[in-house]
Amino acid sequence: MLEDTSFAIHPGQKKQVKNRNFNDIGKVIKFEQTANGATVQTESGDLKIVFYRADIVRFVLNPFGDTTLASSPALIAEPESVDFLAEDADEDILLQSAKLTVQIKKNPVRLTVSDQDGNVLIREAAKGMGYNHSNEVICFKEMDVADHFYGFGEKTGFLDKRGEKMTMWNTDVYAPHNPETDPLYQSIPYFMTLRNGSAHGLFFDNTFKTTFDFKTEKDGYSFGAEGGQIDYYVMSGPEPKDVLEQYTALTGRIPIPPKWAIGYHQSRYSYESEQEVRELANTFLEKGIPLDVIYLDIHYMNEYRVFTFDRARFPKPAQLVSDLKEKGIRVIPIVDPGVKEDPEYKIYQEGVQGGHFCKYIEGKIYLGDVWPGNSAFPDFTSSRVRKWWGEKHEFYTNLGIEGIWNDMNEPAVFNETKTMDLKVIHENEGDPKTHRELHNLYGLMMGKATYTGMKNQLEGLRPFLLTRAGFAGVQRYAAVWTGDNRSFWEHLQLSLPMVMNLGLSGIPFAGPDVGGFAHDSNGELLTRWTQVGAFTPYFRNHSAIGFARQEPWSFGEKYEKIIKKYIEIRYQWLPHLYSLFAEAHRSGTPVMRPLMFEYPHDANTYQLSDQFMVGDNVIVAPIMQPGIEHRAVYLPEGQWIDYWTGEEWAGEQHHLIKAELDVLPVFIKKGSLVVQGELKQTTEMKDEKLTVHLYYGDCTDYSFKLYQDDGISFDYENGKCLTKEMNVICQDGKVDLTITDRGKFQPDWKTVELVIHGVCDNISVSVNGIVKSAIKKNEQMFTFQL
Repeated sequence: MLEDTSFAIHPGQKKQVKNRNFNDIGKVIKFEQTANGATVQTESGDLKIVFYRADIVRFVLNPFGDTTLASSPALIAEPESVDFLAEDADEDILLQSAKLTVQIKKNPVRLTVSDQDGNVLIREAAKGMGYNHSNEVICFKEMDVADHFYGFGEKTGFLDKRGEKMTMWNTDVYAPHNPETDPLYQSIPYFMTLRNGSAHGLFFDNTFKTTFDFKTEKDGYSFGAEGGQIDYYVMSGPEPKDVLEQYTALTGRIPIPPKWAIGYHQSRYSYESEQEVRELANTFLEKGIPLDVIYLDIHYMNEYRVFTFDRARFPKPAQLVSDLKEKGIRVIPIVDPGVKEDPEYKIYQEGVQGGHFCKYIEGKIYLGDVWPGNSAFPDFTSSRVRKWWGEKHEFYTNLGIEGIWNDMNEPAVFNETKTMDLKVIHENEGDPKTHRELHNLYGLMMGKATYTGMKNQLEGLRPFLLTRAGFAGVQRYAAVWTGDNRSFWEHLQLSLPMVMNLGLSGIPFAGPDVGGFAHDSNGELLTRWTQVGAFTPYFRNHSAIGFARQEPWSFGEKYEKIIKKYIEIRYQWLPHLYSLFAEAHRSGTPVMRPLMFEYPHDANTYQLSDQFMVGDNVIVAPIMQPGIEHRAVYLPEGQWIDYWTGEEWAGEQHHLIKAELDVLPVFIKKGSLVVQGELKQTTEMKDEKLTVHLYYGDCTDYSFKLYQDDGISFDYENGKCLTKEMNVICQDGKVDLTITDRGKFQPDWKTVELVIHGVCDNISVSVNGIVKSAIKKNEQMFTFQL
């Protein structure tokens, strides 16, 4: 392709500057107060302002027709009843809730949104909202010198996106990802701004190809789309956690995943036969390496027809699934959207006869080339089609399968555009739209169809769905992996800010292909990547056909031993991680967090892309270069304990840390808790005992909510779960641990063992006000019964 050569910079190829014919929306003509906000008639159309909550406000304007308050499928929230004041003065209009003030300058229209203390969050300056005659819409905002920008879903590069220009257009990218690779598979048109320790958020609910530009202007940024309305939400914060709560109140939060889904997953493109899968599972069991999931890539199918098995390669799939499940191992098959054009193939027959496939306006079915060859694509914008597609998954659930892997769902097509013809029409529940407008929704709606269908068929069991493509709100249905990465050290480095920004975008269940998908991995890279994977929310090793095998034992005993150790550590940490997933379900707070999320007032954290936090008290600082055994680590305020050695490190400082190949630098904040279970082969094995690790620190106060339910059903939605809120105060040689139980669920564990680290003097320990023990210096353990 010419764009892959120097022709791309031919002088004659200079691109036209978009929005050169920018039209401002003009001045206010009329103001009308409404139940939850106002309608402001401008020279270019009606601007509607809606308070969704006191801390969330929406702005909508259509310069090409009637402004509608209809939302994309990303939104699940309805406006609450909000008390606010409205004032229509000579030069401006003021709308004020308990948390936000909206000022609208009248001539021309310019918006300013401030918080309850009068601090400006978002302000328009020389330019405001506008459009051009190509039906593009755009908004310009001021950019403060102190602004840092996070989120945007799945983007390469560093954590802070200031100085970047990013496009939202779901795209299959097999070529090596690098900091300028944009766009990728996910489109999440949302970001968080951190300014002088305070945060606010913005969500641009537009499904067309959109652009966020923090690069072109020195003191301003813009966001716009190739069509549709100006439609965005401002969230007041003021803490990063508040912004995530507000954004996920709009777009939804993850269901608590089945416990097996947060174990270790093994995949390859492809394990090509039942015998190979059985041998793989047996090797894990023989070597005692924990495992919960094996994936089946496209070779399990009959000539890549979805909802089929190749009976020569997989003669008894039901028996395979059953036998592996008895060993605690689930099987997850891949399901792509492309349905092979074959008049003798039942799925294709049903799709044609039922009118389930995407069509041109004239009625001709769109066919595109993917793995099966010429293929049709279900129109997931139709509830009728989603129901049909979801029901087809009985093929898998009847075999005992509880998880599905959606790939190629951008949708990807093997042509120059990499996707479907933009002129294709989607049914869209009776409001037909072109693929140009709804392309970014395809993966989200496929995920909804798949997850809903599986949930209906699994008789109360939680399904697991993994997706490559998605839009805002995809977290309601699926975990996300970061696509076709490579076995490069640079891709290990890229994966940290990618997963952290996904978490900041409301998608806490995410991770990369550990070891790298394409190219040849090696023992050192796989070891270091597995160390990171042990602490990322989604933990899967996946590699491509034609490249080196990278199962845990692939590079010899030296590396296998260390890799096994870190997979085991993942399983020891499951009670802690599962509790963090429950927190994400409750509030939207991510499991894997950048340091700026917990320390927004510490400027040293704003650019940290090579460290991350697990919850609010654990810092992981991996080695991500070959042959390196030292690295600089920044520790924020407080005192920090080396997880391996018990050595204490001062906060608000950079430290040079040594980490030989078998060491992943991990630090626990003094005064805090970590909860661990027992070593196990799979999550099917129950914990008889939990260990609560307290890292003693004088004058500290810390809380952790240990969460437990049955790990497989939705009974937690009806209160059948247990939250043990553990609050510990360390002061004056005393440890006061208060445990408050909420919920009616009997956990698996029989005992809880408390281990106190870092005791320098004699201390006393009390639980719920009852003195349990006096611990002498160097004694660090006692046991109490639940």
